[in-house]
Formats: sequence, structure tokens, C-alpha cells
Amino acid sequence: MTVQYRDLCGQELSRDLFKGFVRRQVVTDCWRWEGENWVVKKDPFIDDWSEEDYQTLLACLKRTLQTGGFVHAAFCGGSLKGFVSVEPVLFGGAHRYLDLSSLHVSEEARKMGIGRALFLAAKEWAKEKGAKKLYISAHSAVESQAFYKAMGCVEAELYHKEHVEKEPFDCQLECVL
Repeated sequence: MTVQYRDLCGQELSRDLFKGFVRRQVVTDCWRWEGENWVVKKDPFIDDWSEEDYQTLLACLKRTLQTGGFVHAAFCGGSLKGFVSVEPVLFGGAHRYLDLSSLHVSEEARKMGIGRALFLAAKEWAKEKGAKKLYISAHSAVESQAFYKAMGCVEAELYHKEHVEKEPFDCQLECVL
């Protein structure tokens, strides 16, 4: 399957873009902070997006583009199979973080290198914008965390308060550029 990668523009961001995109993720085990250690716990659920979630995502991606951020996507046969977004505002003082605000690959297209290619494109864009690190508030599923670890991510030195409050079970990560 041939994959094409390109930046998205605001006019493309509609619900129709996601008609063949399957967010679904079957989760069995998650990383949880217990006491003073990260441990793997059974926490089975299916993570999927509602129509409201898609509308929120579209609004967020449009805002990212309107403010000068990065939205990059992978297509196979004209269908969206993955996307990544990075916010344009540096934070964290000397850490010089840029926020990787989303990275998703459609269920049937996982384990094909699409996530890796999107992550590397995000790193390159962030580095060009003067960041030292990407900041990732990442899903705590064991599979998601294995991906980010393989990409060189480690626990963030400085936690982004709003991310922690919004998604308390996410793992707060960083990746040096």
C-alpha cells in the first residue's frame, strides 16, 4: 500500500475527511502512577470517537492551523489513514517545548510505519520552529506508550498543568529534538 504524506489546509478539515478513518482502539492494559512508580494495570475498554469528539477534533485542528501550527497527514488511495498536529507556541521556559497535540492512525493502518513517519515529521517541524523538545500528553495504553518509547520519548521533566487536568490518566512525555 502506497502512502502519501502532506500538510493539511484549513479548507480540507471537514467531517468528510474522516469518513474512512477508524479511531477505534481496544485497550486491555494501561500505565498508572501508583505511589511513586509507574505500573501496568488491567483497565479494559474500547476507545473510540463519538460524533461530538470528531467535531471537537476538527475545531482543534482548524485552530492549530489558524494560529500557525502544523497539521500533517497520511493518505492511502485518497483516504486519510493518519494525522499529527503540533501547536505553534513554545512553553516550559528553558525546556522550549512545542505541544504535539494529536497523533492518530486509523485502526487498519497501524503497524505500517505511518505513526513513525508522522512523528518524525512533527519532530522536524518543531525543531525548525526553535523547539528543543516535543511535549506529548499520551494515552496510557501499553501499546501507545510502547510506540512513544520506541520514538525516544521519556517522562516529561516539566508537566503541563492543563494537560494533566484535562486527561489525568495520560502519561506526560517529552522527546528531545
